[in-house]
Amino acid sequence: MTKWRVLVLLLVLRVPGSYAQSFSTLKTFGTMGKEEKVLGKGVEAELFQYQGQGCLTHMWFGGAFKGVEQTLIRVYVDNETTASIEMELFLGHGIGFNDSDAPWGVARMGKTGDKSGVYNTFRIPFGKKIRVTAQRAPEAEDNPSFWWIIRGTEHLPVELGGVRLPDKARLKLYKVQEQVFQPFEEFALCDVKGAGALYLVTMAAQGLRTLPNPNDRWKDLSYQEACVRAYLNGASQPMFLSSGLEDYFLGTYYFHKGRYHNPVAGLTHFNAETNAFSAYRFHEDDPIFFQKGLRLTNRVGEKIGDRAFHDPPPTRYTTYVWVYSW
Repeated sequence: MTKWRVLVLLLVLRVPGSYAQSFSTLKTFGTMGKEEKVLGKGVEAELFQYQGQGCLTHMWFGGAFKGVEQTLIRVYVDNETTASIEMELFLGHGIGFNDSDAPWGVARMGKTGDKSGVYNTFRIPFGKKIRVTAQRAPEAEDNPSFWWIIRGTEHLPVELGGVRLPDKARLKLYKVQEQVFQPFEEFALCDVKGAGALYLVTMAAQGLRTLPNPNDRWKDLSYQEACVRAYLNGASQPMFLSSGLEDYFLGTYYFHKGRYHNPVAGLTHFNAETNAFSAYRFHEDDPIFFQKGLRLTNRVGEKIGDRAFHDPPPTRYTTYVWVYSW
């Protein structure tokens, strides 16, 4: 081998995000459960565990029982005693208000069935061990039939925006659950220390007012005027991620055209009569990196300077923010 070929090979091996990973280490693992009755009352059922180093690449869940939407899925990484990922089945896949609309899907997640058939291909890295559990909602049917598929690969790197993330990167979930905020109030969706990258934001929101005049009811949706803000690396002034809440999720005019799904963002629920929506927004190909912290915020409506944008109502939010940290 010439010295130039050796030099090229060494450069490829050093480039972050390159595909010089040794195929001999890429061992794929996985499991499934078929019509299992593991979700007894108060039981946190272990669906899968694996020891080694790598990342999960796929999860799928099925079941048609009452309350399946609120089934808690927990992912314990590297011997955690408290799961860094704890999600309700639907909300963890961007679906609010138990919306049963299907089929829809993009590369990273979707829903193909009436009650379930929910999947994701999130890359969830681990260094020592990974453990996945499920627990039914208290009001759900006792001991229902449940299906699942879980799969991953040892030593598979995680990439974001074409950049290979550090081996110590871990995916964590930050939540705001069923909290009501007042008009023009700014609140944090997450406040993360250290270095990392924003991966995914899902939100379910509902304006808590119906004006008596039908001609004024568009104002009940004006909480969507909110500009999403990212305070990066301890900055006191934000970087604006949108000019309105609906356009953060790539919608427009208060989602007036209804549901949509694409690889970057989607609207999984919209009801103008109840002032409610749920949506998802990926930052995989639109990466937001930080070195010294990220505080991501939303506002109930918007006020810039002395200008208030319309008349937003008090609004209830549930938000999930997925962040890779290292």
